[in-house]
Amino acid sequence: MALPDNSKSPDPTPIMGGPNDWETIARSADFQDLLRAKRRFIIPAMTLSLLYFFALPVLVGWFPELMKKKVGGGVNLAYLFALSQFFMVGLVAGLYLFKAGAWDKAAAALLAKFREK
Repeated sequence: MALPDNSKSPDPTPIMGGPNDWETIARSADFQDLLRAKRRFIIPAMTLSLLYFFALPVLVGWFPELMKKKVGGGVNLAYLFALSQFFMVGLVAGLYLFKAGAWDKAAAALLAKFREK
């Protein structure tokens, strides 16, 4: 089985021809807006995910009687909460993929704008 040829990497030469072009892009208002948009989604999503994930061991440890409570069909709250984490991960991953597509388009537009200069 042949291995893929990874020797073809993107052209590392700056877009506008000078040595500080990537710094110029990084300082641009559009790039800063893109970073802010990413932070506005990623930080809350990560915080919510971590809180949701660590809520299960905290609840089981400090409120075991509550988590032992049966919920329809003999399943207790702890198992129900644990299963809900799979749905939470899927939801956050789906939202991230949706947002990342928009960020990729914004990044491509930003690079195209600097290539035109």
